[in-house]
Amino acid sequence: MSRPEHIAPPEIFYGDDEARKYTDNSRITAIQAEMAYRALELLNLSEGPKYLLDIGCGSGLSGEILEEEGHIWVGMDISPSMLDVANEREVEGDLFLQDAGQGVAFRPGTFDGCISVSVLQWLCNADKTINRPKARLQRFFTTLYASLDKGARAVFQFYPENDDQIQLIIDVATKCGFEGGLLVDYPNSKKAKKYYLCLFAGAQSGVKNQMPKALGEDGEMHPDESRSIQYEKRRQVSRRRKGGRDAVKGKAWINKKKEVARNKGDKVVANDSKFTGRKRKVRF
Repeated sequence: MSRPEHIAPPEIFYGDDEARKYTDNSRITAIQAEMAYRALELLNLSEGPKYLLDIGCGSGLSGEILEEEGHIWVGMDISPSMLDVANEREVEGDLFLQDAGQGVAFRPGTFDGCISVSVLQWLCNADKTINRPKARLQRFFTTLYASLDKGARAVFQFYPENDDQIQLIIDVATKCGFEGGLLVDYPNSKKAKKYYLCLFAGAQSGVKNQMPKALGEDGEMHPDESRSIQYEKRRQVSRRRKGGRDAVKGKAWINKKKEVARNKGDKVVANDSKFTGRKRKVRF
């Protein structure tokens, strides 16, 4: 399946139909909520409501999580259709139509933190001749760093295409002043594996920045995977032959099948004999 960023630019890919399909899909909304909660957890905010930025806010799915947790948020997105859906849903955040690759146009030190879900990889896509990934990333991280309060964090959940793309993003973010790095939740899982870029905009006085611990780092499974394995085990147990059941294709099994056939009135049923179900020698 092609990656969305290989199909069309985000403002085209997320047109009216796709924006509504994305928002109405219960599976997508559940995954989006889970990743938004995780990003918010990684922000490690102090007590009390905070002023947060949601990069690539889309139809406001992540913003609703921020709102539920008592925070005030501002969202920006490049897709007019996504923002139209957000307005129809009457989300509480202030919404801006903005290409993140052109920079974050807010006053210095405005935000206490920033989250972004499934967006960062789009900035690495040269979908237009004027779009140079490294330049767009540099413009984005430079202006984002300035818009964050000192010591604030920015957490990006994203889907990197390869290791080179990850390294490019980290290198540019570091050159723009950020500290931090990549965190991979459930690294040994194909389905639950998630990439988070956790960045620090400087450090507060007397506080040393420390990367948070990844989920599943010690081998524990994602709750959904655990439930799936338990379900598969139950299915296997139900399929397993119960004690006392005749072995498949053994003599007793064959005689029982023949008896059933006779009771049905089948005309051609082989007679029982001492050779029924016998083991045959292997011929070489």
